[in-house]
Amino acid sequence: MRNLGFLMLFWCFSAAAFAQPEAFHQAIKLMGSGFEITAIHENPVLARKAIDAGIGEIRRIERLISSWDESSQTSAINRNAGIQPVEVDDELYQLIRRSLKVSGITDGAFDISFAAIEKLYQFNGSETTLPPSEEVARSVAKINYRNIVLNPDKHTVFLKEPGMRIGFGAIGKGYAANRARAVMQDMGISNGLVNASGDLICWGKQEDGRDWGIAIADPDDKMKAIAWLPIGEGAVVTSGDYEKFLMSDGKRYAHIIDPRTGYPTTGIKSVTIVCPDAELADALATSVFVLGREKGLALINQLKGIECLIITEENKLLSSKNLQLQYE
Repeated sequence: MRNLGFLMLFWCFSAAAFAQPEAFHQAIKLMGSGFEITAIHENPVLARKAIDAGIGEIRRIERLISSWDESSQTSAINRNAGIQPVEVDDELYQLIRRSLKVSGITDGAFDISFAAIEKLYQFNGSETTLPPSEEVARSVAKINYRNIVLNPDKHTVFLKEPGMRIGFGAIGKGYAANRARAVMQDMGISNGLVNASGDLICWGKQEDGRDWGIAIADPDDKMKAIAWLPIGEGAVVTSGDYEKFLMSDGKRYAHIIDPRTGYPTTGIKSVTIVCPDAELADALATSVFVLGREKGLALINQLKGIECLIITEENKLLSSKNLQLQYE
């Protein structure tokens, strides 16, 4: 699940004079999530056309990466697991290649073959115990990004083990947000925002000329900001467990599962990644959740131009070394 977690999108609107830039918005459900798209321009016809084009691009991406659409190339890859390689378009091939790169730098904390996991958890408040260890071990037996074989000459993808599956739930919305921004920019929208249920990318300025910014909400009072995160242009992606978690023996488990073990993560309520690219931020938000506080921050501190904010289960704020928060 991706959402704003403990973050609240914040921007202000000023009265627009004639021929002055104005913000136009559309909210729509795409890819199983709520998208909010904003275009800021003095020409309302162009702004609305650009929003429509962004929505069209997101729908195209959904058709490409959907694992529930039997006609998609992703589904073809999954059907042929353990049988034969599948030739795919360069766009999908490159997305899988980038996904495997993230898997490598996170030691498997991010893994698109996670789609093969069995449904062991509900995270609906009804569970009070973890499943038996043998069931957990069986559920992750087919998860291993190293068994995703790419052939750059033939542009094929092969899942080595029968029963393997790939899915883009932890990276797809970020990629779609990137592509929607690119389409809108190509149409002349110099200021705008795409928010895919917390996978957010913005460019240019707000309607009143100010930089974009995010309010960090108090975990105990979501309407109260405890800090501000100025972001300007770039992506902000949040992964949080504030709605879906499991309590067992007094311990809180997030709905985010470690693909290497099959067990839910603990100790973190929310992870926010700030970087220029929504796709990468999407993947890293889940990765840091899985890696945990120390290893997660250590990883982010090694990556140039990427920052991280963690809210722990004790409601403490932990940040990467160059993240700048404002408290006024």
